[in-house]
Amino acid sequence: MSERGRFISLEGGEGVGKSTQVRALAEGLGARGVDCLVTREPGGSDGAEAVRRLLLGGAEDRWDVAAEALLFAAARADHVAKTIQPALEAGRWVLSDRFLDSSMAYQGGAGGLGIERVRALHDFGSRGLLPDRTLVLVLDEGGERARARDGGGSDRIGGRGADYHHKVDLAFRMIAAEEPERVRLVDASGDPEEVMQRLLDAVADLLP
Repeated sequence: MSERGRFISLEGGEGVGKSTQVRALAEGLGARGVDCLVTREPGGSDGAEAVRRLLLGGAEDRWDVAAEALLFAAARADHVAKTIQPALEAGRWVLSDRFLDSSMAYQGGAGGLGIERVRALHDFGSRGLLPDRTLVLVLDEGGERARARDGGGSDRIGGRGADYHHKVDLAFRMIAAEEPERVRLVDASGDPEEVMQRLLDAVADLLP
């Protein structure tokens, strides 16, 4: 029977390079003999991808914060059941571009719903599954860079104002301070290869 795999999530605000770095981390781990599955949220399974289209499209006020949190929790439950848990049980490492901490930061913190309410939804929908390590990429100018690139944001959540995204950043930092064993802040500035090495260093203790 295969040894259970490890679950790593990459988090952070807009424009910090999560999507690029999750692929780079998978390559770096692969070079060390680790079999990785790269996935994303919202999404990562057929049901969750359908919810993703509902969540990220349309007007900014399409959903209120409670409905938004419920939709994210529903997508995550399907993602966990159909993609993440089977891969972990097969001995693969799962690298997810966003997971629970995004909901806690965006809807719980910046949205004002409350982090504990978001956790309660997760405990019910996904049976409380947490990553073995959550890496939060931090880059002070990240939000400004993303909004300049996307002309105001590539989706209805990314396109929200600077004050909202500042609250998201503060929420991520608060979560990291409260859960230092699981959550690590990683400097996202500088050369992409340097950032990838910082990520590898942050999971080195989990390597077989």
